Amino acid sequence: MSSKIPVSVLIPAKNEQANLPACLASLSRADEIFVVDSQSSDNSVEIAKSHGVNVVQFNFNGRWPKKKNWSLDNLPFRNEWVLIVDCDERIPPELWEEIDQAIQNNEYTGYYLNRRVFFLGKWIRYGGKYPDWNLRLFQHKKGRYENLNTEEIANTGDNEVHEHVILQGKVGYLKNDMLHEDFRDLYHWLERHNRYSNWEASVYFNILTGKDDSGTIGANLFGDAVQRKRFLKKVWVHLPFKPILRFVLFYIIQRGFLDGKAGYIYARLLSQYEYQIGVKLYELRNCGGHLNTATLPKEGAEEQESRETEGKLLTIDS
Repeated sequence: MSSKIPVSVLIPAKNEQANLPACLASLSRADEIFVVDSQSSDNSVEIAKSHGVNVVQFNFNGRWPKKKNWSLDNLPFRNEWVLIVDCDERIPPELWEEIDQAIQNNEYTGYYLNRRVFFLGKWIRYGGKYPDWNLRLFQHKKGRYENLNTEEIANTGDNEVHEHVILQGKVGYLKNDMLHEDFRDLYHWLERHNRYSNWEASVYFNILTGKDDSGTIGANLFGDAVQRKRFLKKVWVHLPFKPILRFVLFYIIQRGFLDGKAGYIYARLLSQYEYQIGVKLYELRNCGGHLNTATLPKEGAEEQESRETEGKLLTIDS
């Protein structure tokens, strides 16, 4: 049996019974695992406990910090290094061997991991989806996720998804890939990206209104891969026809067509996702920076209240 590696794993979870078994099975080399759950209504907690891991409940109050930062602040990690893994991700054996060596190198306080994203059972290798660098392995006392001031927008979730880690010290890159494959169906992909588009619209809105971005990783054309993406996003938000551009960029310019039917479907969905972001951004800009807050004229509000009252009375009478 392979020896345990002195790394504490943090897994944010909510209703992930389809993904957790494979995820946890891939983490057997970890010395310690925490599943931080958000009141799952499925068998996620039972599955986690059956694997002998620590289960902690997180109750989001709608304010910062969100789940990962709260966990980094509050969980009693017994190891210096923490590895953050989503439920739909897996750590292959060769990556564990590399992690074991990497954490012994005193030159670095954190490492970027590259992800292979699978969609409809196929590795999406093109379209700009690979490489996909994520800072997931770091000394937990030296890193925290940035705050992009999006938590007050409704239905964005309680977990940092697109925020990045700000780390004290030098960062390295690991050679072996982690695997990202959601075993749930396309309904969940669409549901998840509906929430993500709330978040993205808020980020676009903050950029367009010149909101202070101190305390974030920042945007820098000559910085690391993540900072370059953040710089390009500041240009992107000003472009017209973004849904069409998103498809052309992914499917043609970045050769997403080489991923076959799965690549085409992914490109169409990303174009739809960009359209969702756009209409929600329109809503933010026309409703004082809030989603779903357009106010009815006084007469309309009174009529709606009357209809709601009538509906309640009908329900009681029935």
